[in-house]
Amino acid sequence: MPETARRPDRSADPLPGDRSGTRYGNRPTMKDVAARAGVGLKTVSRVVNGEPGVTQDTERRVQEAIAALGFRRNDSARVLRKGRTASVGLVLEDLADPFYGPLSRAVEEVARAHGALLINGSSAEDPDRERELALALCARRVDGLVVIPAGGDHRYLEPEIKAGVATVFVDRPAGRIDADVVLSDNFGGARDGVAHLIAHGHRRIGFIGDMPRIHTAAERLRGYQAAMEDAGITAPDSWMSLGATDPERVRRAAEAMLTGPEPVTAVFTGNNRVTVTVLRVLAELPRPVALVGFDDVELADLLRPGLTVVAQDAAALGRTAAERLFRRLDGAGVGPERIELPTRLIARGSGELPPSP
Repeated sequence: MPETARRPDRSADPLPGDRSGTRYGNRPTMKDVAARAGVGLKTVSRVVNGEPGVTQDTERRVQEAIAALGFRRNDSARVLRKGRTASVGLVLEDLADPFYGPLSRAVEEVARAHGALLINGSSAEDPDRERELALALCARRVDGLVVIPAGGDHRYLEPEIKAGVATVFVDRPAGRIDADVVLSDNFGGARDGVAHLIAHGHRRIGFIGDMPRIHTAAERLRGYQAAMEDAGITAPDSWMSLGATDPERVRRAAEAMLTGPEPVTAVFTGNNRVTVTVLRVLAELPRPVALVGFDDVELADLLRPGLTVVAQDAAALGRTAAERLFRRLDGAGVGPERIELPTRLIARGSGELPPSP
């Protein structure tokens, strides 16, 4: 007898809309959810968007299908229909720098409060990389940018700003364009820090800072020079050193100032990275040297003596810049503003040491 034809075993066939065998990147859609739940596409849309008009039983089936497939609503398409992507970009100088941690977090918190996602990246102090990153974020249709500039020419952003991308600069001003900027009082803070050393008897005070093309470094040098001039002190070039903040360069500069027939008795450092290297150099010396640093340093209060600093509020910088950005996005029509936040001198001991005899 001929063999009876067997029906194929379909017990392992996928259910309608089952995408368990699909490859990564092929995400389930509302059509897949509708097929699995046995309902129409509009019904799935109502459930996903929390709209009325769906029975409890139908909603349960749709939710079960969503859970089984791992479906996620496509918010990008949804917000694009409204003319916004609900995302903003943050271009930092260096993600590894502790100063930018609270700044970035503050921007993120403001963005979150406005229902927006923050996307950030680092320029590594490279103007070309900054430009590439900022334009890449614009190409992804972010609504706005918060930029800590690495370069001195931001005309490349003019077409984006004219197209509606709100842009705020923070920590340093934009170059060659008019734009909102939020800064710390770098000049005033440095002048106060050096004046503090002068008030404790120091006349030979060295300054070690970042690269002179950077706005903050130039302003802090200017504050140092102003305080010295106010006290009638002429600072020779050998007491001032600006350049890269890598430890070898900073160490050489510090050692040069601290040796010779008339070494400096105090040092003012231009940022937290410089300060850390100078602390290591001072720890190797047999005599005490006074130190005031611009930017606070983690565990500064646990050093002996504690580290005296000119502190800037990184979180306030980020929060103020982000709030300004969202005011722009909400239609604030005033011209570009320059907002300058105060610094605070925190005396912990290192800046109060008297000059060594």
